[in-house]
Amino acid sequence: MNAMAPPLLGQSLLLLAALTLFLSFALLGQTRLTAAIHQFAWQGAMVAAVTALVAAGEGARHLYLSALLTLGLKSLLIPWMLHRLARRLEMEREVERLHHPAVLLLAGTVLVVFAYWVALPIERIGGHASRNILAISLAVVLIGLWMMVGRRQVVAQVLGFMSLENGLFLAAVAAARGMPLVVELGVAFDVLVAAILFGIFFFHISESIESLDVDRLNRLSEEETE
Repeated sequence: MNAMAPPLLGQSLLLLAALTLFLSFALLGQTRLTAAIHQFAWQGAMVAAVTALVAAGEGARHLYLSALLTLGLKSLLIPWMLHRLARRLEMEREVERLHHPAVLLLAGTVLVVFAYWVALPIERIGGHASRNILAISLAVVLIGLWMMVGRRQVVAQVLGFMSLENGLFLAAVAAARGMPLVVELGVAFDVLVAAILFGIFFFHISESIESLDVDRLNRLSEEETE
């Protein structure tokens, strides 16, 4: 993001980025699958809004198409696919049991502090606003990674992967005025294909062991080795 951007635009971008980070924490601690899908949809909407604001502030018209693509894909299409998948797998009311939710969220807070520490030198190059945006983007990426590691439900891990991609896209848009349109279309296509493949993968696991809990997969693997 340009350091000379109008103060109102910069504050709006920081507010939307902060809401994106808040939704990452909501995803990290959410145990209900349908609520987690809704939160992911809202996170996609926040990233789309950031993209539209950057397009308006920088006069980059191609970012309007990126914002529309992000809104349609990450806020509408993929959440709809996940909802449909949850209905077919009869998981709409499923609740994941978190063993240590406080530790999970505390580790997420540590990752946010680490992200700001990593982004600290950027203030000398791109200004205070750029540092905050990049720090928040990095925090969203790290929390997405932590969600993939710390959660035991496969769908929650996939949502962590999708949230991680939101953080990368947020950094590219807010700090570097986005990627070339061809690259953005390619990434969007890859994310859509990944969502479809994950859905097929879920069906195969559910038919095999009637569960999408990673701990149960680990127990089956241990039994086979024995």
